[in-house]
Amino acid sequence: MKGRARSALVLAAAAQRLVELRISKRNRVALGRAEQASPSTYPAMVAVHVLLFAVSLWPRAGRRVSRPVEIVALAGLGASAGLRLWVIRTLGTTWNVTAHVAPEGHIETGGPYRFVRHPNYVAVALEFACLPTAVGAVPEALVLSLANAAVLAPRIRAEERLLDAIPGYREAFQDVPRFIPRRMSRSRQIPASNNHSRAVTSRKV
Repeated sequence: MKGRARSALVLAAAAQRLVELRISKRNRVALGRAEQASPSTYPAMVAVHVLLFAVSLWPRAGRRVSRPVEIVALAGLGASAGLRLWVIRTLGTTWNVTAHVAPEGHIETGGPYRFVRHPNYVAVALEFACLPTAVGAVPEALVLSLANAAVLAPRIRAEERLLDAIPGYREAFQDVPRFIPRRMSRSRQIPASNNHSRAVTSRKV
């Protein structure tokens, strides 16, 4: 990928991230009382994401991947962006990047949540693997992906503890995998009387 194309790709991904942060800030204000999952990991998560864009934007003379690898990486990056937008649309005003979980609300079992419990984290993992790879930074893609996983692991555990405390959440997602869809595994609809909050958490940044 040539220099200008690389810069345009990285800047487009960064611009999408900035738009998402604005949406999250607005939603967080509207959300009201909510508990944040693993707040101590949020600064580290932001730092890792800044590194992702900085590393991907840095010029690398002569470091390119083959055309088939580049196409696969770009397809993965497109899938990541599409999945994240699907999550935001599904969760609506309850989506936020800080993993705040409200004690009451709607358990969202539609959209990508029919197939996995954490589709936003799947999108993030795809982005960390595919963006650096597309611009020729394959070793950096591996290192950044490991750093992202290290930051997200305690955050996901804390988020799931908050979600498990919400009536109906476990019943809705007991057979749904965290990240990789399985055949015949889908979330369950919860009766209205038990339908408290699932959608109030973040699946991103």
